[in-house]
Amino acid sequence: MRNSLHRYSVVLLLGALLAGCSKVPDGILSEKKMQAVQTDMQLAEAMISLDNKGFPDNAHKEALYQSIFRKYKITQAEYDSSLVWYGRNLDIYMKVYDRVLADLNNRQKALGDVQASAVPVSKQDSVDIWPRRTSLRLEPDALFNGVTFDVRPETNYSSGSSFVLGMNVWGINETMTYKPEIHISADQGDTIVTVNDKVLRDGPHETVLKTIPTKQVKRVYGYIFMNNADSSYYKVYLDSLNLMKYNYGRLTDMAKDSLAAQVSATK
Repeated sequence: MRNSLHRYSVVLLLGALLAGCSKVPDGILSEKKMQAVQTDMQLAEAMISLDNKGFPDNAHKEALYQSIFRKYKITQAEYDSSLVWYGRNLDIYMKVYDRVLADLNNRQKALGDVQASAVPVSKQDSVDIWPRRTSLRLEPDALFNGVTFDVRPETNYSSGSSFVLGMNVWGINETMTYKPEIHISADQGDTIVTVNDKVLRDGPHETVLKTIPTKQVKRVYGYIFMNNADSSYYKVYLDSLNLMKYNYGRLTDMAKDSLAAQVSATK
């Protein structure tokens, strides 16, 4: 009898544990799916904060969020309902959010460490300041289909410095709805100079940012990103990634077509 009661107690305990592992009700995103969606949402917010010009209004921001919903095959209503439920169950949400932070940290490590905020400034005419590893793969299943970068020198870069983001590209084809997008900005105090570019074909690619000659550069930041809501399957490979910093006047001999990207400055 005692053994029977013991077995019955064990079954009840296991049942309680299993029920505790299934706290999320129907219609609410599971912890695992919420973790994945929130990781992408965090990266989307980082993109928006880096690129005010690329996301000038709510419509542009909403398009980015909707691409995440399409990726995970959920609706805005499902996401909103899940946020409300997790907000009422903060103990569960905090565990999920801790895993989101771990995902972001692991992804950063996989890409290579970001340079520290105090990066020594080289006196050479040209120097590679790319802060991450030199290769990248863009594909539909990626958590964040791209990479961000933020380089802050120990002392300001010289006035009129120019920056060239270079890479080799494979995998671009005509059936792809979206192409890799490049954004580079330079903070020159009261002025932000920006260039936006797209990679349209395989082979070497360069995006050039020329800054204002009379102002030093405090920070260079941006991203390489590809919308992963494409209906066709693809893999785009980037390697030999580098971000060259040239002193003023070093770009005078570069081909004109490499300077064709639209540059805007906002004071």
